[in-house]
Amino acid sequence: MTTQGAGQRPGSGVPAHDVEVTDALVRTLLFEQHPGLAGLDLVRVANGWDNIVYRLGGELAVRLPRRASAHQLLLNEVRWLPFLAPRLPLPIPAVVRRGRPGSGYPYHWAVVPWFDGESAANRPAADRDGYAAALGRFLRTLHVPAPADAPRNAVPGTALATRAEAFTRRLAEAGRPLPGPWHEIFANGVQAPEHHGPPLWLHGDLHPHNLVTVPGSGPATISAVVDFGDLTAGDPACDLAAAWLHFTPAGRAAFIAELPHDADTWARARGWAVHFGTLMALMPEGDPLHSVGRHALGQLAVECV
Repeated sequence: MTTQGAGQRPGSGVPAHDVEVTDALVRTLLFEQHPGLAGLDLVRVANGWDNIVYRLGGELAVRLPRRASAHQLLLNEVRWLPFLAPRLPLPIPAVVRRGRPGSGYPYHWAVVPWFDGESAANRPAADRDGYAAALGRFLRTLHVPAPADAPRNAVPGTALATRAEAFTRRLAEAGRPLPGPWHEIFANGVQAPEHHGPPLWLHGDLHPHNLVTVPGSGPATISAVVDFGDLTAGDPACDLAAAWLHFTPAGRAAFIAELPHDADTWARARGWAVHFGTLMALMPEGDPLHSVGRHALGQLAVECV
């Protein structure tokens, strides 16, 4: 089972919220707005930074924003995922029913597909290599010019240089040492020419915890790509950081082979990978993204030897 798009933000800590979501409230919203679904079993499965997620019956989930900032992210998904889903080679949680504010709950909400499986963050990197080519093809299909009214994000899709201050401060203030060539890799990414083509569609948060995989041992297969809360348009380099967050050298080669980007784009992608890697590696050891960050930094360090 995965969070199914609960909206886990690296380094966010304990979720704060401005709305209390109870089982009774969700059941009431369903009875009022989608009575045909209201009799299905309802089980809370995730209490994320951005969303509360309930499993609804065997095939659906309900996602409800828990904060004002997450509300707009959900509205982006409601609008754009049904447009993108038919064009993509892997399942994504395109909204199947829309919910509106009601019964004291102030935000729009959504019913989406439920994807059975296991978070890719719980799989060994060697197993994740099994889906490297498939994820590369997914991004090749997703990374096409976006329309002028596509959502824009303050971080993913922007110039890597906008992260420089936060990156430098993070390493300087880290409570534990994080040795490695991180400043050099980041600087190389910043110095690479910026993306000058049209803004491309991006997932924006493509770490392993946002991939659902078929349970089992050995090479992993993707069941779905989830949590499009950071859906945006811009420079594809931030999504390409997945090459280091997910894979070993063998998987990374298979992933890169599917993507027709130049050396400058991959230099920026390495910069984003060290940005995400240091952020995640400094998270508590029990967090599922901590090991993802440590893995990414290990892969980047080996490349610099």
